[in-house]
Parts: sequence; structure tokens; C-alpha cells
Amino acid sequence: MDSLETELERARALEESELADAIETIGFECTRCGACCKAESACGEGGESADEAVDAPDENADSAETDAEPHTATVFPDEIRQLQAAGEYDFRDVARPMPYGLADGPEGPEGETFEWALQTDDCGDCTFYAEGDDGTGACTVHGDRPLICQTYPFSVALGGTSQPMGEAVDEEGVVRAHECEGLGRDISRADAEELAAALKERAVRELTEAIGVRDTYRPVDPSAGQVVVHDSEGAKRPDGSPYE
Repeated sequence: MDSLETELERARALEESELADAIETIGFECTRCGACCKAESACGEGGESADEAVDAPDENADSAETDAEPHTATVFPDEIRQLQAAGEYDFRDVARPMPYGLADGPEGPEGETFEWALQTDDCGDCTFYAEGDDGTGACTVHGDRPLICQTYPFSVALGGTSQPMGEAVDEEGVVRAHECEGLGRDISRADAEELAAALKERAVRELTEAIGVRDTYRPVDPSAGQVVVHDSEGAKRPDGSPYE
């Protein structure tokens, strides 16, 4: 596998016009179904409180019938601050520790993880998701939404970049498309170019963040029931404060 630095140079060299071509070929139009913002299980199946959901892996997103993975959306540290400023939110209103890598200890989730995920509500849906009476979904922070939300259902096939919400269902060049009912629909060139620019930015940011996490990582020894998140700015507690 190539180094993160090599992959970062590849990401910076991506041609936005080629990404836009691929997006046009695959096709996409958001239907506002909300599937990318919601947990895969129904609300009310053994729900937990909002306070419990902050530090714990989102078990509500696991359906006993579908054995689904928890609903998560990666958010970068500066994106968390941008969302905080947009609505004067507390850190925990915006983000929670990514559940992957945490263990179930005698006093609750514990251990170290290396990303932040957008906060979820009692149903496991994104806390910024709103749904109208007609079932049409909307993002309440649309203008400040993270890059992963701006670019879904697409990703780029570079080492060190993420594949959101499952395996690819279509591909064109380095562009991968993931499960979404809006795939295959006509998209304007302008919209494809806007999406392509965000997709390249996200690839660069993911690799920059990964390098930052690697370079700032220092081993810690969390006590029982304690969670530590390592991001590019160092080790932090679930409320975003430095871990010391």
C-alpha cells in the first residue's frame, strides 16, 4: 500500500473535470428520501437517551432483522466548530466519538477511536435531519453540512479515503457510487462539477486528517468506561476537550 503522503499527492492531482465526467456518466439527483441521514432500523426499538448516545456506539442503528451497521457520518474537527458556530451548539450536540474501535467494558463503552461522527438522535438519525409531513427529508444545516454529506453517494478509490455506507454499487474511473435511490438520474454539468470539486476536497481532507492523526498520536491508557478520540489536533475527550 502506498504511503499516505503518496495518496495525498494523488488526491491533489485529481482532475475535477474527469471526476465530473464520471459523475455525469453514473448520474445522480437527490430525491430527498433521507436514507443517507437516517438509521436503518425503526425508531423505538429499545431506544437510549440522548445523553447515552453521545459516548456510546449507536446500538439503535442495528436492526435485529437486518444486522445493519450503525449509521455514521465522519466529521472533521474544523467542521464540528463550523456547525457549532452556525447554531451556537455545544460540541456534543454536533459530534460523538466514532463507535468503531470501542469496546463494551463493565462500565460502558471504553477505549480509543480515531474519528468523530455526526451526532444522532434517539432514533439513530442524524440530529440535523428533519422530515416534513410528506416524508420529504431536509438538512437543517444544509449550508454548513460536512463534506461527506455534500458528496454522498460518491467517493474516490484512493488508499486512505473512506467508502461511505457500504460497498460501491457502481463505478467509473476512480469514482465510486454507493447505495442511493437517486443514482442513474440525469445531472447537469454544473451540478456535476460542483460535486466533483467537493469530492476532490474531501479526498484531500481525509488524507490530510489521517496524516495529522498519525503524526499527533500518542498512546493513552483510558480507564474503565472512558473514551478517547484521537484526531489531527490530538487526544480528546467525548466533549471535545483535550485529554490530559
